[in-house]
Amino acid sequence: MQNITLTEDIISQVPALKLLMNMGWKYLSQEQAVEARGNRTSNVLLEGVLKQQLQKINTINYKGKDFSFSETNINNAIVALRDLPINEGFIAANKHFYELITLGKSLEQNILGDKKSFSFQYIDWKNPENNIFHVTEEYSVIRSERADHYRPDIVLFVNGIPMVVIECKSPFIKEPVEKAIEQQLRNQQDDGIRSLYQYSNLTLALATNDAKYATTATAKEFWGYWKEVFKTKEEQLNWEEKINAIKHQPLPNDEKTILFKERFKSVWNYFEQLEKEQQVITEQDKLLYSFCVPERLLDIMFNFTLFDEGIKKVARYQQYFAIKNTLQRIEKTDNKGNHIGGVIWHTQGSGKSLTMVMLAQLIAANPTIKNPKIILVTDRIDLDDQITETFQKCQVPVENAQTGKHLVQLIKSPGDAVITTLIHKFEAAVNQEKQGFTSSEIFVLIDEGHRSQYGTFNVKMQKVFPNACFIAFTGTPLMKKEKSTANKFGGLIDVYSITDAVNDKAVVPLLYEGRHNLIEVNEKPLDNYFDKVSEPLTEYGKAALKRKYSSKNILNKADQVIYARAWDISEHFEDNWKGTIYKGQLVAPNKVSAIRYKEYLDEIGKVTSEVIISAPDMREGEEDAFEIAEDKVKAFWKSRMDKYGTTEMYEKTVINSFKKQDTPEIIIVVDKLLTGFDAPRNTVLYLTRPLKEHTLLQAIARVNRLCPGKDYGYIIDYFGNLENLHNALETYSGDNTFDAEDIEGTWTNIGDEIKKLPQVHSDVWDIFKTIKNKYDEPAYEELLNDEELRHNFYEKVSIFSRILKMALSSFEFATKTDEKVIEKYKKDAKFFLALRIAVKRRYSDDLDYAEYEPQVQKLIDKHITTEGEVLRITDQVNIFDKQKREEEVEKLSSKAAKADHIASRTIRAINVKMNEDPVFYKKLSKLIKEAIEEYHQQRIDETEYLKKAKEFEETFLKGQTENIPEIIKNNPTGIAIFNLIGEVFVNELKNNDDLPAKMAKEIDEILKNIVFDNGILRIDWQKDQNIESEILRSIDDYFFEAKIRFGIDFTFEKIDQMVEEVLKMAKTKFV
Repeated sequence: MQNITLTEDIISQVPALKLLMNMGWKYLSQEQAVEARGNRTSNVLLEGVLKQQLQKINTINYKGKDFSFSETNINNAIVALRDLPINEGFIAANKHFYELITLGKSLEQNILGDKKSFSFQYIDWKNPENNIFHVTEEYSVIRSERADHYRPDIVLFVNGIPMVVIECKSPFIKEPVEKAIEQQLRNQQDDGIRSLYQYSNLTLALATNDAKYATTATAKEFWGYWKEVFKTKEEQLNWEEKINAIKHQPLPNDEKTILFKERFKSVWNYFEQLEKEQQVITEQDKLLYSFCVPERLLDIMFNFTLFDEGIKKVARYQQYFAIKNTLQRIEKTDNKGNHIGGVIWHTQGSGKSLTMVMLAQLIAANPTIKNPKIILVTDRIDLDDQITETFQKCQVPVENAQTGKHLVQLIKSPGDAVITTLIHKFEAAVNQEKQGFTSSEIFVLIDEGHRSQYGTFNVKMQKVFPNACFIAFTGTPLMKKEKSTANKFGGLIDVYSITDAVNDKAVVPLLYEGRHNLIEVNEKPLDNYFDKVSEPLTEYGKAALKRKYSSKNILNKADQVIYARAWDISEHFEDNWKGTIYKGQLVAPNKVSAIRYKEYLDEIGKVTSEVIISAPDMREGEEDAFEIAEDKVKAFWKSRMDKYGTTEMYEKTVINSFKKQDTPEIIIVVDKLLTGFDAPRNTVLYLTRPLKEHTLLQAIARVNRLCPGKDYGYIIDYFGNLENLHNALETYSGDNTFDAEDIEGTWTNIGDEIKKLPQVHSDVWDIFKTIKNKYDEPAYEELLNDEELRHNFYEKVSIFSRILKMALSSFEFATKTDEKVIEKYKKDAKFFLALRIAVKRRYSDDLDYAEYEPQVQKLIDKHITTEGEVLRITDQVNIFDKQKREEEVEKLSSKAAKADHIASRTIRAINVKMNEDPVFYKKLSKLIKEAIEEYHQQRIDETEYLKKAKEFEETFLKGQTENIPEIIKNNPTGIAIFNLIGEVFVNELKNNDDLPAKMAKEIDEILKNIVFDNGILRIDWQKDQNIESEILRSIDDYFFEAKIRFGIDFTFEKIDQMVEEVLKMAKTKFV
């Protein structure tokens, strides 16, 4: 073979041209291309080809006959295409062009004496073979207001319209694809060849072994890689065989002559020889084959391209294949004839909201689905414009549901409909609708679907839409504990994980840095003032209040701690991002803290900030309903409502300013905007409270969006979330976290429990059978004056409430039980629960310390201060670099990890006994000092922490039982369960001092009833799967009942954790 200098045209451009020609693109030489445009390099349309094709693909069918469009109309259509409104802006012109070719044009014509408007198309989207596809190279176009030219390497035309522009580079130069992208972007500048690019839909950068794609005016950072996704190995092999066959297919002699006779004549023989040899399939080949097969290209341009807030976007591969997989899924039906839905898990930042929009459009356009009603349920108020514009292509009107009632009206309206609504409006509609909608052509697409699909709402949703197809989109993974989400929707459809996004460079890497400020306590005045404030309380009550305010979370909200961090944040942002386009987000513990952060940031004056919180009556973060907090929050909220008028306008204005204006530079939040908030300029996240698992992953994703010049997102952590972050990434970064195990056995057990409902309902009423006037509520309270009877009432109400809630979460119960019976149960449950609250208050079974807490918070704000500068306690580490992340975790907590390993759960149980139980002789200041030391040592000096851990272990192993509540004091199993409850539910139960011991005693009784038979321990019960299952089920049921019984929001995850730990403990205790 002859020696050839492998320049870009030889190694990249010619192979691309050959492949495109074999894929169905007709080659035009440079001379032919110039001739086809009237020998004018200012004209980029092949007008002769265009006119011929417009005549071919457009006919008028009127009164059973076909007519051609007039010559005048054809010429007018060409003029409309030629005269795009470039004076309104480059993107505006490109958008106008895109609407022309996808929506077509309405042209008036006189047919048989009638003058009417008829639809006119530039491309036959439904029949790709009716169009004509041309390719040319070195397409010379005169520059704007210049005499010289730019020459894109390859241009692809559909019906004479330039649709794809390609730049080729040699792989032997430095960063070839980046160079090709830079050239594409240069060509699109004011002084470039926008006259060509105003028509483009796709731009490619090729360099043999590397290739990227984008659409018009896409910034360099957003150019992407494409990957084909295969369901089976066989599918992959078939695809590879096809591209291999096309690559090795010799060009016909006439086409080969046209290609090589002029510019490439010197290498003709080289490519002749190359055709006879086996060639490697390159990344360039794969990208061209994936995009430029005519049918695929038209599909991507029509169905997978849209404008989002003025920016043109084309689908990424995960969006394309998720949509294709979903369309295949919904074509299937179950045994009732209903379409099958499912769950799409695409990580944050991967464009799942736009995936939803593109999918909905394709469902609406599907000819096999008659009169579809498509409901898009999101938590984003900014999707309406994209949805409306996208659906113009399939000529389906889009309606935005203003209220739940309006949503019901829209669903009931005849004909096709696409309806957008926010999640709370959708829930309102479901809750108010009694009759239901039975059509099987209703499609409900829910963004962040796993948030609201548990419990009774899911049952209501199934009742209201019994035959609908549900498709849920989530950005956070589905764990085994959350598998019910996917099962309810029809199974998992598609996965695009965090690791996938990082590897594809679809998001920026994140750098973590831990910071910490030392805290000092002014002990003496704190002790004195506390004694005065808490004087009305009992010793037990004082100790409970002390314990509450010794916690790390409370110290985190101290006024001086907030001030020190606000100063550090101000300096950090000023040093790194002040004066740039980049922004920051601060996550505060609660609303009061959020407002305080803003006040101090304003006082310091280095950065501008704004707060986004929910209304005062809505709980966020670590909220406590203190009077002092309420006053500050209410005052802030009133100021915002006075300024903006409505909640929606307040949020919309602040968010738009954050996204598009210079100020605010930092946005302060509690829970709002941790999800569903997409602001590419958002670069640094300041964490001042603990976050875990998917909540933490959602939060950090706020700063992982691509933005020009943004190389990383930054997480500055003042609370110590590194280990939580490490665990979350370990758990959620892969795609093997979904477990589709069979759940039929679970439903059987629930059915058995529900059968008990009539009896347990009757059991509660039996307590009051001596009351003659059933409407005399004081009589009920007086009857329960007897303590034993009262506690019997509490127990029976709890059992009834638990089983009723379980029943209301069962679709079978809700549909097969008489509505009047269900209403009777619900009415009685409401009465019993209200009675329980009144009785507990009347007979002092519960104590309320809320009136003292504001005063104690004031003491903490006044007498807790910070010392010295905020310390940087970790190096910056890329959280997606597993090895470096593990090294930083090891540096931070290696000795602490050893301490945890020594005692694990025991060390926390000891802390509950010795540091969190009421201790009458300890002063508040000492407890706070101990909490500060623990907080400080875990993150700075692990040596002392490890030493204390060993001492705690030794004390525990000796059997220390001081300060254990009386009801379990002589019950080793009860003590162990008590410690477990304190460990797992430390935050949930910190205001319920008697509850852990009470729950421990009850769980102990449940266990003993199962593993003992008439007082005799069952032999080898640990090996009996039935007994183990009964324990798991019973403890699980107990905690679900406890959620209602005690009014505490135990999470599903923590309940599962507790159930597993109780089973482990039981196996060691009952032997």
